[in-house]
Amino acid sequence: MKRRVTAAVIVMLMAGWLGGCGGDQPSAPATTAEPARAAGMKIAMIAKSTTNPVFLAARKGAETAAKELAEKHGVPIQIVWMTPDHEDGELQATAVAQAVDSDEPDLADVHGQGLARRALEVAAAGGHNLLFVGPPGAGKTMMARRLPGLLPPLSFEESLEVTTVHSVAGLLPGGASLIRTRPFRAPHHTISDTALAGGGSLPRPGEISLAHHGVLFLDELPEFSRRALEVLRQPVEHGTIAIARAARTAVFPARFMLVAAMNPCPCGYFGDPRRGCRCAAPIVARYANRLSGPLRDRLDLVVPVAAVAASDLDRAGSGESSDTVRERVLGARQRQVSRPPGVLNARLDARWLTSAALVQPSARTFAAQAVDRLRLSARGFHRLLRVARTIADLAAESVVTPNHVAEALQFRGDDPT
Repeated sequence: MKRRVTAAVIVMLMAGWLGGCGGDQPSAPATTAEPARAAGMKIAMIAKSTTNPVFLAARKGAETAAKELAEKHGVPIQIVWMTPDHEDGELQATAVAQAVDSDEPDLADVHGQGLARRALEVAAAGGHNLLFVGPPGAGKTMMARRLPGLLPPLSFEESLEVTTVHSVAGLLPGGASLIRTRPFRAPHHTISDTALAGGGSLPRPGEISLAHHGVLFLDELPEFSRRALEVLRQPVEHGTIAIARAARTAVFPARFMLVAAMNPCPCGYFGDPRRGCRCAAPIVARYANRLSGPLRDRLDLVVPVAAVAASDLDRAGSGESSDTVRERVLGARQRQVSRPPGVLNARLDARWLTSAALVQPSARTFAAQAVDRLRLSARGFHRLLRVARTIADLAAESVVTPNHVAEALQFRGDDPT
């Protein structure tokens, strides 16, 4: 596809600079999109150097000049087309050609596991944190790796942020431009709290920031050190991580979906009807208690995953594909951002959750009774309502009903903690 270069685009990236096609000197950083919007911008030409991202404004009739400037600095060019959204005046960016990974895992490969599949869909739709609990070989990791395929593609602004974080961390390969796929980070349970959160004398992003706008998967969750797990509490709640050092404090973005997996006990077979557990009751309780109460409260969905029967493994995959589920996820997310306050349900403020316009009084009463029975905290109560709100959005219903709360409770009842 070929389109005409019509106007300028002004974009700012932390580690980059903005240059005009008419010369080789950087211009002042742009802090808003208003100058570009006033100019009726249509297209951006984006280049990536070996060290920092470089932005080149392509003006009308100046595509050749932009290429010459890029060659002077020894950087390749990627073209991103900009089209104005006439409804709200904001600018939407779509790549001319977006790479699609044909090897991306598909949810259709998962046999059985109806509850876990539904949990993946709910988590993707509302941006919720998720914990799978089950014996070894039940498919917990397999399903977690299919979550990115259910999420919408990165927006232009999200791509810039993800690319910035990876550039600061020195993880962009030579000649790379914008990162267009959502990150999936899966650190080993032996990782230190510093490697997870970020740090160093000159602070650099850790795994939680590298998962920004993507998925952070922690397999064998109780095997992580207590210090590493407690590091997660601030970024899960606020979407940022502050690294304080004597000379400076750095704040990195960390808006990720936390997906974790764990065995129910050290041997892995507590509650498994097909294989006996070797662990004494105090050992099982001690294993579950490796997760602190505040961290438990931040896990929206806790899903038991049983081993799949051999007869189910022999069948061809009959479940829905990732593409089919993604369509429902996109619809639910659109409903969430189109109503006040315009955020995903996982970040919905408590005052909106208790609004009669979003939750029926009978549903609130039912949720409160369930919280008393399960001994959940106030945070747990609000997270239950957030999950119920997402279930309602997936059903294209404007108000949360007791039925939605009842389904949300399925993802809390077997919490091993």
